[in-house]
Amino acid sequence: MTTSLVAAGACRVPWGPAADGLPGAAPAELPGLTGFVLSRFNPLIADVVVDCLGEPGSPHDLTTGRADRTAIVLATTYGDTTTSDVATQRLVAGQVHSPLLFFQSVTTSVLGHLARQYGITGPISCISTGADPAAEALTLADLLLAEDDADQVLVVGVETAANERVDWIHERVDEQGGFGPLPYGDAAVALLLRRGGEGTAAPKSRSWPQYGWLAPLVQLITDHDLRSSK
Repeated sequence: MTTSLVAAGACRVPWGPAADGLPGAAPAELPGLTGFVLSRFNPLIADVVVDCLGEPGSPHDLTTGRADRTAIVLATTYGDTTTSDVATQRLVAGQVHSPLLFFQSVTTSVLGHLARQYGITGPISCISTGADPAAEALTLADLLLAEDDADQVLVVGVETAANERVDWIHERVDEQGGFGPLPYGDAAVALLLRRGGEGTAAPKSRSWPQYGWLAPLVQLITDHDLRSSK
């Protein structure tokens, strides 16, 4: 259970037939993100964060006046598998390692990019866990608010479509009940949580199995009638 209030939220799944009928279905292919290549991981995060917080510096920017008291928590089980795999393949093939790939292989690099745009200077954390990343992210957000490290916390959950390596790991670990369900494809959720009020109970059901372990975060959005698509 989270003791914070949901102030805003957004979710995103791939555009096209795979997203038909789902909250957060992108109306078009996601645009690229300057300085990030090959992978959809970083553009997906940027897109859902802007949808949640509003365009940086706009009248709808929810960090205005709070940027120095805004924290970010990113949760992902596998991270940017595309970049990791490409970097490994280049290394095995004896190719020169790309500095750009080295930069974006750090999971929080896109958070630094977004923090600069919004002027966010609060704590930035990234967690990677298999069992229940959504619950872990909400718990960490509660701790940041309870310890007065921030007045609001942006919680981002993200997972890209599973590749061969992810499927191999997930099948073997899941046999022991170690990992939660994966989304059916690329998926991301952003929630802005604030201190105050009576608290917001975590969702009791997962109504969106296509989102995998991200489903409880999507449910928080739909439960509170917040934005789930552009």
